[in-house]
Amino acid sequence: MKFGFALFATTVLGSGADAFTSNVQRSSRLRLQEKIADELGLPCDDECSLKSFPNLPESVHPGVVTGQAMVDLLEHAKQNGYAIPAVNCVSSSGINACLEAARKNDAPIIIQFSSGGSQFYGGKGLDNKNYAAAIAGAVSGAFHVRTLSEQYGIPVILHTDHCAKKLLPWVDGLLAASERYYEKHGEPLFSSHMIDLSEEPIEENIDICKDYLARMDKIGMLLEMELGITGGEEDGVNNEDVALEDLYSKPEEICQVYDELTPISDKFTIAAAFGNVHGVYSPGNVKLEPKILTRAQAYISEKLGDKAPADKKPVKFVFHGGSGSDVNDIQEAIGYGVIKMNVDTDTQWSYWEGIKNFEEKYHDYLQGQIGNPEGPDKPNKKYYDPRECMRAAEVNTVKRLDQCFADLKCQNILGLGDAKEASNVLEPRRGGLPV
Repeated sequence: MKFGFALFATTVLGSGADAFTSNVQRSSRLRLQEKIADELGLPCDDECSLKSFPNLPESVHPGVVTGQAMVDLLEHAKQNGYAIPAVNCVSSSGINACLEAARKNDAPIIIQFSSGGSQFYGGKGLDNKNYAAAIAGAVSGAFHVRTLSEQYGIPVILHTDHCAKKLLPWVDGLLAASERYYEKHGEPLFSSHMIDLSEEPIEENIDICKDYLARMDKIGMLLEMELGITGGEEDGVNNEDVALEDLYSKPEEICQVYDELTPISDKFTIAAAFGNVHGVYSPGNVKLEPKILTRAQAYISEKLGDKAPADKKPVKFVFHGGSGSDVNDIQEAIGYGVIKMNVDTDTQWSYWEGIKNFEEKYHDYLQGQIGNPEGPDKPNKKYYDPRECMRAAEVNTVKRLDQCFADLKCQNILGLGDAKEASNVLEPRRGGLPV
């Protein structure tokens, strides 16, 4: 009964009226839970109230975090030298693997959707005219994350990935959904959106981002903007032939973005280019220059003078295109203010590899509904049940994300104890096959 009420109160009734003041938001949500529990005759003790985490700011709670709680979480990452993995998802199965991995590693996670991934989530059979399917798919995924993230007991930033100029109607639709959600629940549906106008002139990039930041800040959302071009190919966007100089942002440009966005809101991050490349490449083929980031931090701090933060890292940076990067380069970048690293190519492979390994292991049981090495009349239903191969894919993805959390120094962040010992997250589904 407690589980059912907590799920009902959280997903249907939402939060309190103030998305910008985390304590008000938390107490309003708890009062609402207590009121409905009393009306329904359900128990409502600590198990159905919002909890904070021993090692995180009090504003950060299980479930999707927005507004000041999100800012506090990202600042905690910067101050404590870790980055949060941001994993692209295209299905509920992928989302569940991410939530499972975060709980196992006692860590926060960022779950994000691209436009193409959102369309797939909504179903390729839907008409995507005016990005209708991509909007519906992302909203559906958002509710899936919101419904389950509190049950996993970990904080999640709910984000959307690259949105080029031609895709702005997609984000417009999602912003409208967040504004409607905010009217009812006091917080946006999504935590943040990325606007990627890196291929446009810098003045246009900044001007459009300023307009979006002003709109998003009203409902407690964060804007991620890209400066400079990430090479390679992702989600149908191909930058494999981009000029070398465009792969590296200049400190002066990063400072220009900071100067123009800060008066509007502090809820923004910058995906600066320092040689990052989307996709997977052989070791040594990705030439990262993380020191670009620390030069930018120093440049801006010098301009700020006494107003510079104590850590001399005024910018929260995002790392795109990390596949194939040396872990030492990744951790160096974290030391310069990277608080988020995108993960897509590697988890695409891990999901597929889990299915591939499952097929190889049970190949002779997957050639027909009836008949296998145990006999011509033996049924194979328990082998071709899609839950079996999908669970194998999830387990393999959790394993890959373990490495990602370790590389980003994002383990044992929440202070919930040894989640690896307390969890059965690598067990096969109940009644299922060994994986």
